[in-house]
Amino acid sequence: MSTGKSWLRILIELIETFINSKEGNKRITSKHRKQSTAIRKAKSLAKKYKADVIIHRASGGIRERISYED
Repeated sequence: MSTGKSWLRILIELIETFINSKEGNKRITSKHRKQSTAIRKAKSLAKKYKADVIIHRASGGIRERISYED
């Protein structure tokens, strides 16, 4: 299923709602009420696809980046 490129999962805080989405994708992968749940799900997906998790602040800046690439 992987095309050889790393997938980036992005976590964005939107008024007390946290979402995961693939970079460049308009569709939401998953939506969560708690930030901790969204981060756990994003990490799980990133491990599966050997990708990065990028956690954004509400202001749009990057808070943390976690890489699961080989």
